[in-house]
Amino acid sequence: MFTLFKRVLIGQPLKSKDLGEQKLNKTKALAILSSDALSSVAYGPEQILLVLMALGAVAYWLSIPIAIGILVLLVALVLSYRQIIFAYPHGGGAYVVSKENLGVNSGLLAGGALLVDYILTVAVSISAGTDAITSAFPSLHGYNVLIACLLVILITILNLRGLTESASVLAYPVYLFVAILFLTIAVGLYKVLTGQISPELHTSFGTPIAGLSLFLLLRAFASGSSALTGVEAISNAIPNFKSPAPNNAAKTLAAMGILLAILFSGIVFLAYYYGISPKVEETVVSQIASATFGRGVMYYIIQGITAMILVLAANTGYSAFPLLAVNLAKDKYIARMFTVRGDRLGYSNGILFLATASILLIIMFKGQTEHLIPLYAVGVFIPFTLAQTGMLVKWLREKPAGWRFKLTINAIGAAISFLVMMIFFITKFPQVWPVLIFLPLIVLFFRSIHKHYEDVGDQLRISSCEPHKPIEGNVFIIPVAGITHVVENTLNYAKSLHPDQIIAVYVAFDKESEKAFEEKWSHWQPDVRLVTLYSQYRSIIQPLTKFVDTVEYKAKESNFQVTVLIPQFIPKKQWHNALHNQSSLLIRAFLLYRRDLIVTTVPYHFKK
Repeated sequence: MFTLFKRVLIGQPLKSKDLGEQKLNKTKALAILSSDALSSVAYGPEQILLVLMALGAVAYWLSIPIAIGILVLLVALVLSYRQIIFAYPHGGGAYVVSKENLGVNSGLLAGGALLVDYILTVAVSISAGTDAITSAFPSLHGYNVLIACLLVILITILNLRGLTESASVLAYPVYLFVAILFLTIAVGLYKVLTGQISPELHTSFGTPIAGLSLFLLLRAFASGSSALTGVEAISNAIPNFKSPAPNNAAKTLAAMGILLAILFSGIVFLAYYYGISPKVEETVVSQIASATFGRGVMYYIIQGITAMILVLAANTGYSAFPLLAVNLAKDKYIARMFTVRGDRLGYSNGILFLATASILLIIMFKGQTEHLIPLYAVGVFIPFTLAQTGMLVKWLREKPAGWRFKLTINAIGAAISFLVMMIFFITKFPQVWPVLIFLPLIVLFFRSIHKHYEDVGDQLRISSCEPHKPIEGNVFIIPVAGITHVVENTLNYAKSLHPDQIIAVYVAFDKESEKAFEEKWSHWQPDVRLVTLYSQYRSIIQPLTKFVDTVEYKAKESNFQVTVLIPQFIPKKQWHNALHNQSSLLIRAFLLYRRDLIVTTVPYHFKK
């Protein structure tokens, strides 16, 4: 029944040879890997105006030069990540660049920051989309958390169905969002050029502003730079592209950069020319749509599509998180399970982990993740800075053809990214200080996992293992609870292996049952030694483990191997297990981790 349910949800398993068919073309990759970056135009321009609002509407003209500065950073990032794509065509992005050029700790810092950032991407995007839905339908406001969790589950199922299938579904809303914003910007610019929008709505460019400071300008610039989140996702997901993967990834990155630049510039310009001021109850995009088309059908279409893209922005995390996790797992810094492909050839463990972590965040913060946005933004600019600094080191070390131009691009990008990161830390320290604690802890956690894998490798390697002493004989201990077919089956199995000695052990809770069992055993299995143990505290485990210790101590003197054979019956239906006390599982759990002891379960299957 579970298998049938699973097949309905995620489809039939795909063969390994079908992996090539699961690769993305540029059109689909642009949609699912750029949804986070493109959706940020819905809130990035607003973040600039929220800071400038402290100086009054007269300062809104500053949004234009600030936007130009953000576009310069965007160009530097796109060119930088384009170089990363060709330099590291197997993916990994900031993690691989930082690890190879700045050292392991820098790489783990970048990788950890990006993993957390992708989890925040899902939680924040889904919560923002849910808010947009419940704003349209206020009666649903009390169900924000439930709706957000259901949306996470829905997108998770889509991604578990496979890369191409999820891309086919999710591409349409993304391109619809791009088209509708292009239309809004085009109509808005037409109204501006034809004089339908009064120039008196906005202050003139260059109007003097009282109280203006460099600190406030930098803060507005940093806040607006939140529109650049998700730019790095394509460099992490190169293996998902069809061949030639690096070329297709680079073209997709360039297309994303151009679209993001046009949409961001258009929204900022219209917001300035329309004289729009941020409102708690209405977004800047909503105000632009209202001023451009009025409160008609077109307005509600724009709002609906914007809400949809905010939800689908989470898919960037689903695309990039599993691949980054694969790179970390291959280097033995997180669990190897993240390298396993699921039934539909996707890295399903990474997808499920991301979904679970995101749902926990949504529940913990009750769907109100506004104060996670600064963490979300600073979490992006740490890898930005490390990746571009790593590329600086690479060009200085290798000095390939044209390295000076490449060095200049990365130097500009690294300097601006570092500046933005520091502005976030300085201006939003109360919100972002946890980064200074949990990122080092994540690095230590990665290091601990790596040490574990190294220790395991050392102990498994034949050349480094201590030679084992030869086994001179075998002693089997069989815990028995009665005279049954289950015990008989285990005894027959033990006898077929011809051990040196078989010892049956019975734990009695009273003297009468102890004597009665000894008498029955002597008639049933006279050739098998029985040891009865009296347990005055009604514990099976304690007397049994003490007896095993005694036998092991004596067996070591003769180089004998002690094996505990545990009889266990298997009911015909799984739910029947709940009707039995599962003593065999309890004994196994206690004995399994004891050194130099072999624990074997001998199953006996019921027929009805």
